[in-house]
Formats: sequence, C-alpha cells, structure tokens
Amino acid sequence: MLVRDVMVAPVITVGPSASVQEVAKLFLEKQISAVPVLDHNGKLVGIVSEGDLLHRAEAGTERHRSWWLRALTDSDTLAAEYVKSHSRKVSDVMTREVVTTSPQTPLHEVAAVMENNAVKRLPVLENGQLVGVVSRANLLQAVASARQLLDIAPTDKAIRDRILSSLKNESWGHTGLLNITVANGIVDIWGMADSDAERQAIRVVAESAAGVGAVHDHLVTYRGGGWQ
Repeated sequence: MLVRDVMVAPVITVGPSASVQEVAKLFLEKQISAVPVLDHNGKLVGIVSEGDLLHRAEAGTERHRSWWLRALTDSDTLAAEYVKSHSRKVSDVMTREVVTTSPQTPLHEVAAVMENNAVKRLPVLENGQLVGVVSRANLLQAVASARQLLDIAPTDKAIRDRILSSLKNESWGHTGLLNITVANGIVDIWGMADSDAERQAIRVVAESAAGVGAVHDHLVTYRGGGWQ
C-alpha cells in the first residue's frame, strides 16, 4: 500500500496570520488535531497541532519553573517558551521544520519516518504542492480494513509453497530444519527452532499466508543445552 491509498484529501489548512483562538476552534469544530500552514502562494510553511497549543496562558497551562530551574535555563529558551504560550498568531506557535512525504511512498517507509521523527502525521507533497495528509490513524485504518482478496481458495500445495518461500527469504527461516504439511488449509509445522522468538516468527509466517485456516505448532526449541 502507498500513501495515496490512505491519505486524507482535500486538506483543511490555515494561513500564518490566523489566530491561535481560530485554530483551537477549528480543531474542535472539525474534530482534528493538526492543520498544515500555507502561505499566500499555497506553499507549506509549517504545521500547527494540539501539542503546539498545550502550554497556553489562556488555559493557565504555560510552563511554570522554580526559581532555581529558571536560573539554569538560558534566556533564549525562556523567551521562546513565552512566545509559544502567549502569542496570538499561528506563525509564532507553529512547527516550521515539517517532515513530509509523497503520494508514492510505501506505508512501511511512512511508519519508519513517523517513528524516527516522533511525529503523528505527515503532510503529503507532490511537485511542491500539498495534496493530502497521512496520519498514524490512517495507518491503523489500513490495518483494520485489510482483506485477503481470494477469488479462488489456494490449494494446500500452493499454501505450503508460499509458506516455505516466505521462510527462505528470511535469515532466521532455517527451512532445512523444518517441515510444513497442509491439509484442507490447516497447517502443521514440524522440526526445530533455535529460539522462542524464531518459533513465534515461523508461526506468524504460516498464519499470514493466504488461505490458512489454522496453524498447529509442533516445533521443538533449543533450551538449556537440549531440545525441548
């Protein structure tokens, strides 16, 4: 699956001159948690989220530091925090360094980018223009709506071949120590696994194969100097 298959479009946006109060009302009205910020040319210049509005003077949630902690905090940091909690303009509170993606990006790459950058959503750009937004929620929706599209149930042989092929592609899938039997879509796994983690991974490979109804694990695992 690619970003274009799950992204939200069209996108609700605001301008840099919008007020913080307007954005807060927009979040509540549209039941969203962030909006991209576009300049008058439609160029992405930032993103503002609920997190950017977390420490606000209006709600009494601005950061309060003890006198000794304030003494240890540099002036630039304290000044930046004041702006973030008191400014009325989106341009002052938005995040300017925005991580983006493209419609053609595979979802597994998007998941890695979100994890590595600790972000919950990515604006989607195509030829420099904002065309959508993809969020963690969209990735979960892709998981929840996944379907095994099978017009014809695969044969037992096809299931067995698919499982063995998948295992051969994994460095831990020691197929020389395994045997897979399939009868009426029921998979039995025989042989040896080097660890509990490997045993679990082998089972998951079998369960994930299209057409599998159930998996019976008969593997033995090496523990404490012997096979068990």
